[in-house]
Amino acid sequence: MSRIKRWINMNKEEFNADGTLKDEVRQQKLSRGAHPEAIDDYARRLKEEYDEWKHLDETDPEPWPVYTAYDFFSEQEKTEFNPDGSLRPEYVEYARQIGISESALEQLEWRKKNEVENYNAVSADHAEQGINFGEERMKERIEDSRTYVQRLRQMEHDLQNFEPEDSLPFDKNTSY
Repeated sequence: MSRIKRWINMNKEEFNADGTLKDEVRQQKLSRGAHPEAIDDYARRLKEEYDEWKHLDETDPEPWPVYTAYDFFSEQEKTEFNPDGSLRPEYVEYARQIGISESALEQLEWRKKNEVENYNAVSADHAEQGINFGEERMKERIEDSRTYVQRLRQMEHDLQNFEPEDSLPFDKNTSY
């Protein structure tokens, strides 16, 4: 998404979508005793920032990787569900063979479709504000996985130092 959308979202209380100070804000500042030149300077500085961000959007757009809800499915879920959250026919066939009821399958599919719809709605809402929801979520996932590896390493170290079991981040029998 564009820098300018983020700028507008950050400054929407005081500025118009074209980067100009709202008249009511100017009047409010004047009524509170602000000096007209100070208000004009403030409006000019932020308009310059707006113009700079707009120029950057036009000349050097930020990358906007697109992530779908499917990108956040586990490997197991990817074998069971299509990207829209519907169950894959081969999984339905397998599930029926092992005795999973039709109503359980319907419930499973309903939940996953709902999850996909919610992801799409939140993603669209965030995009309007200039926030790449999928990218933020992917960064969190990557950071969480790094943290997990670091905690496992720390646990190995703690075990070598005979730290008490209740201070370990995982059960000491965790395979790693």
